[in-house]
Amino acid sequence: MSRIGRTRSITLAGLRGTVVEVEADIAQSLPGFTLLGLPDQSLQESRDRIRSAARNAGLPLTRRHLTVNLLPAGVQKRGAGHDLAIVLAAYAAEGKVSGVHGPVFLAELGLDGSLHGPSDMVAMAMAAVDAGLPDMVVAADAVDQAALVPGARVRGFAHLHHVVHAFGGKPDPVPGVRPEALMVRPGETAGSPCRPDGGRRTSGAPLAAPEGVPDLSEVVGQWEARYALEVAAAGGHHLLLSGRPGAGKTMLAERLPGILPELDDRTALEAAALASLRSDGPAPTRLDTRPSFQAPHHSASMPALVGGGSGLARPGAASLAHGGVLFLDEAPEFDRRSLEALRQPLESGEVVLHRAYGTVRYPARFQLVLAANPCPCGYGEGSGAQCRCTVLQRRRYADRLSGPLLDRVDVQVTVAPVTGAELGSPAGAEASAAVAARVRAAVGAQRERWGEANGRISGALLRRGRFAVPPAARAAADAAVDAGWLSARGHARVLRLAWTVADLRGATVPAAEDVDVALHLRRRHDEEAAA
Repeated sequence: MSRIGRTRSITLAGLRGTVVEVEADIAQSLPGFTLLGLPDQSLQESRDRIRSAARNAGLPLTRRHLTVNLLPAGVQKRGAGHDLAIVLAAYAAEGKVSGVHGPVFLAELGLDGSLHGPSDMVAMAMAAVDAGLPDMVVAADAVDQAALVPGARVRGFAHLHHVVHAFGGKPDPVPGVRPEALMVRPGETAGSPCRPDGGRRTSGAPLAAPEGVPDLSEVVGQWEARYALEVAAAGGHHLLLSGRPGAGKTMLAERLPGILPELDDRTALEAAALASLRSDGPAPTRLDTRPSFQAPHHSASMPALVGGGSGLARPGAASLAHGGVLFLDEAPEFDRRSLEALRQPLESGEVVLHRAYGTVRYPARFQLVLAANPCPCGYGEGSGAQCRCTVLQRRRYADRLSGPLLDRVDVQVTVAPVTGAELGSPAGAEASAAVAARVRAAVGAQRERWGEANGRISGALLRRGRFAVPPAARAAADAAVDAGWLSARGHARVLRLAWTVADLRGATVPAAEDVDVALHLRRRHDEEAAA
């Protein structure tokens, strides 16, 4: 009976990973290499790549027929990250190495035997730890990425020759390759979350806005819009900024990440894993707890915005903004189908992409900020004396943002142009650090009350039970429903806003004035819908 060599690897479908059992068997027959288990094209190409790498590592593969099976056989396997697991399973089938069935092997092989980290290293390491397999062997250039995952015990090697040595093999000397195994960042130091500046996370208010994030102190005037930004940040509410060109909509949106609270470790890790799935950017090597800011151009396609593409569906800007801000400037200019595709993640916090081979899910709990002009020419607000658009043009422009999409946007304000007097005396504008301190206090109250942001609480919880807003306090919102300009969903969103307004002023329950403020922040869309 022949010996079966076994190792483990990981294959991904979105951020969900499946443990792959790699089996290798050597038959007494003509030379050959058969790869089974639904491998994709890059894996099919691994046969010649693995043979060359093994020869250049000083331990050639068997000349007999080698059969490699990837289990579960019904799950498609993708990418070259299985190379190292396959070659070690083949060595184990020959009895040349031992102890290889314990760790997870995640590395690509070069023809010279060098090891290279796959682009989706963080996501694969996270899937391995979630599956209860924290021990992993990776390429030396991918150790920092794999070590981002808390609990991961990572060993990194630069060459297949080193890996063979580490698992009891005796390869022939290779010119130019040092004989000892090169290990980088051993497992006991792996998985410690750190900030981009290399320091540990600390509590207390920051002294300034995070490096590279614009500060609110640079915004002149715009007191109502600034307050709307603070409410949106404190409660996780989506935001629509409407106003003429140059009013400051983009300037305000760019400063939202500077007042948002830091990400928790799990969200930061998911954001890093999503970034690692995109091969068009640098691989993350530090766990960044700052909320991201994604601002795709209005010409972006639906796959670029929500995810997709041919073959393996990749995350789009909505998922890359997970835990942060998705800003759509000139929102009416976006393709309407792309905008409507955002309705699902706005409700569920994830993007679900259906493909012929299966369903891919990406987390996408972002804060949506829309910026829009009042009409195509941009000057239709107020008296509209400068507006050159017809009534039909203005209506068609407004209809590009559908009612169902806007109904999910809690805060909807008009950004008025800055006056000359405000430009002449810009003193007194609060810095982001001061606003962020109030936001953090409000977020802390919400987490203590019900474990998440006000913007995600169900309407039933806000109307019944011990957290119900008193009838006297919500009387104005009830009257708005009776008047027909506030829907049942809009009523729930007004109550959520009222809770956030109350949290910002330190109250334990919303009062009537908090509901009035919430109605003012919400009124724009609902009044237009009822008109």
